Amino acid sequence: MSGRDPDRRRALLDAADRVILSEGPEVSMAAIAAEAGITKPILYRHFGDKSGLYQALADRHVRTVIAQLRPKFAESGADLRGRARAAIGVYLDLVSANLNLYRFLFHRASAEDTRIRSHMTSLVRSLGEELGRTLAAERVVPDPVRAQVLGHAFVGMVQTTGDWWLDHPEVDRAQVVEGLVDVIAAALSPRYARGATS
Repeated sequence: MSGRDPDRRRALLDAADRVILSEGPEVSMAAIAAEAGITKPILYRHFGDKSGLYQALADRHVRTVIAQLRPKFAESGADLRGRARAAIGVYLDLVSANLNLYRFLFHRASAEDTRIRSHMTSLVRSLGEELGRTLAAERVVPDPVRAQVLGHAFVGMVQTTGDWWLDHPEVDRAQVVEGLVDVIAAALSPRYARGATS
């Protein structure tokens, strides 16, 4: 029953966040349990198993990132370059400020557990689908299939480029953002769209 107590689960996830942030993505489950003041079996009991803990952390953090990105690319009336620049900037700032958590979820947990890898893929895919729907609804890309293709392409491109940038901190953030914005703007330009359908 205690495993269903939302306040207790929140406290355990807070403890996991603290120890991952301080010790890095290779932190042990025992260290997470110790930070929470419990044993590893009790930690797992609250989440079902290690995969359940990974999924709860993924939901907490990936959904937070998506919630902060959504208003940036959904701002109607703003120019596309500005919206893309704002969304990419928010994403890079969030992952770089929470580097250990990002690497824990996208590298370690996803490598260790096929269920969490599938879950993370589903969360990222949902963002691509939402972006595709936005592009189609605003008639930025009138063809809904093409809008979905580009929505997923943009999300994947930003994620993998951001991953590369985290390993190359010597590269200026603004240069990364503008490079990504240039690709998005080119893909959405009318000339490119006409060429793609000819």
